[in-house]
Amino acid sequence: MRAAAGISNYLTAGTGLLSLRGPYAPTPLRPSGLIASVCLLVAFFLSSPALPDAIVITKAMTASTIAEVFIGESGIRVELEIGGRDLDGFRNLMPDEVYQRMGHESRPWGERLDEFFAEDLVIRADGGSPLPGRLVEIEPRERVPRDEITGDPLPIPEGEGEPVVFAMLEYPLASRPETMSISPPTGEKGVSQASIGFMTYHHEIPVNDFRYLSTGEVLDLDWSDPWYTAFRNRNLRRQYDAPMNAFLYVEPYEVRTEIIARPLDLQRWVDLGLEGLETIPVEMQYELNQKVAAFLAEHQNLIIDGQPIQPELDRVNFLRRTLRTSTVIDPPEELDVYSATLGVIFIHPTEGLPQEASITWDLFDDRIQRVPGAATDEAGPLRFFLQPDDNILVWKNFLNNPTIPTLVDIAPPPSLGLRMLGWSSWLLAALFLGTFVLMIRSLVRERTVSRSVAVFSMVLLLAAGAAFAATLPSRMTDERAEEMVAGLLHNVYRAFDFRTEENIYDVLDRSVSGDLLTEIYLETRRGLELASQGGARAKVKEIEMLEVESRPLEGSQGIAAHTRWNVSGSVGHWGHVHTRTNQYEAELTIEPIDGAWKLTGLTILQEERL
Repeated sequence: MRAAAGISNYLTAGTGLLSLRGPYAPTPLRPSGLIASVCLLVAFFLSSPALPDAIVITKAMTASTIAEVFIGESGIRVELEIGGRDLDGFRNLMPDEVYQRMGHESRPWGERLDEFFAEDLVIRADGGSPLPGRLVEIEPRERVPRDEITGDPLPIPEGEGEPVVFAMLEYPLASRPETMSISPPTGEKGVSQASIGFMTYHHEIPVNDFRYLSTGEVLDLDWSDPWYTAFRNRNLRRQYDAPMNAFLYVEPYEVRTEIIARPLDLQRWVDLGLEGLETIPVEMQYELNQKVAAFLAEHQNLIIDGQPIQPELDRVNFLRRTLRTSTVIDPPEELDVYSATLGVIFIHPTEGLPQEASITWDLFDDRIQRVPGAATDEAGPLRFFLQPDDNILVWKNFLNNPTIPTLVDIAPPPSLGLRMLGWSSWLLAALFLGTFVLMIRSLVRERTVSRSVAVFSMVLLLAAGAAFAATLPSRMTDERAEEMVAGLLHNVYRAFDFRTEENIYDVLDRSVSGDLLTEIYLETRRGLELASQGGARAKVKEIEMLEVESRPLEGSQGIAAHTRWNVSGSVGHWGHVHTRTNQYEAELTIEPIDGAWKLTGLTILQEERL
């Protein structure tokens, strides 16, 4: 542990760069923090005892060595983070003093660099001889931590990272090769001498997700459109390698189609003005979006329960996609024409849940022969690949008990007659009490109580009890107040299962007074929208009441309620499921209006995203 701390101190002390000029000729190496740091790194890993593998880690972004390969017009750049346990596999890159500290006999650094590029990390173009390389930079650094799924870099506090040796290599290209191969350092039996997790980029387009480079791999390069550059080993294909996707979502009251497509691919069917462009400037994106939406509206061929449907455009946005999620690019920014991707959403309101829905895909050409898709309902997605001879994405209702959102019945406020009966119960009770007192006084004075007075007293008691019992269910208790608040909130959220504004307002009107209707519509809609998804609206799955403290509302039959609740929702979107849970604290007022309990006041005290 002390050795590790010493290494960390050296590595964060700010060492100079080792600059190389010429193909691979090093400048004379000065005694510096670089040598000291790398030597300590070597000493630490070579002297540490072997540790058992308590946990088998298979994710490539956690490999000891990380390699990022960038392919451009003029050459190939490789950036390495070499972990301590892989130093021997990259020994020929190390300065002389470090090389000897690792236990090797002294050899000229230039000679070792020649050997490294010819025999260790070997890159070939079109199957030819190894490309000559150049060591541009080498220095100790801290490892860049990466997301365990996407491999994206994560922030790390300075001085707390794992020490590594960073090296930058360049391999010049005289022309555009059709293929390229890359091989890791290997031993005598052809086994890789390093655990290397790698990513490759062609003109900044990722060719693969993080994978292990354990053997030589061949890459077919497409210089006209780097999106189609790919490794021959299919295990090295990136997950999002399809230029188009089609999704069909079927929910109660709505059928939704979502299409993801690169404008550059659609350019082959419709002129989007992209010819000769390297980027898509912000000022042309709105018009491009509208052209794409209009074109795709004619090419999805939606059928619901046997009827051809022309769905309405809901929204169209440029997307940023990762292995975790897909988010809308907002605010707009200039985009690389090769990687720019659009998401287009069309919706069609329905009555309840359909029995069958389908889209027929007709956008195929020599480059696009397979379009990933999915038909999704509450049971989850059913994946499907659309192909020229099998081009219909079908959803059928096989749900045994589909969830159809319903409203909660809330007991109406007591009628005038029932309220008068309630008042009469108190009046009868007062009359009984008066006659009862008279009877007691008569008995005290030893006077006889007439039979008629006794009977009248019993009648008053029975009538008061009956009137009280008849009005008891309508009396406002803490339990009934909580039940009423929960029911009204449930009905407010259920209104948003409908998608047209008219239907939402109609359902809200059952639970909200006219003066508050617009405010609650806007507030609830805002709470359900996912800003990162361009305004996609989550469907409420659960409402959890946490606290309801009610009190009578002065001058009214209603109540005021201090309320706290959680609302959870989710939406299937771009092939992902996005979830949201919000917690609210609010003051509500509820009053009887037109024979129904309705919200007449709402003050949000606190809103928290959980």
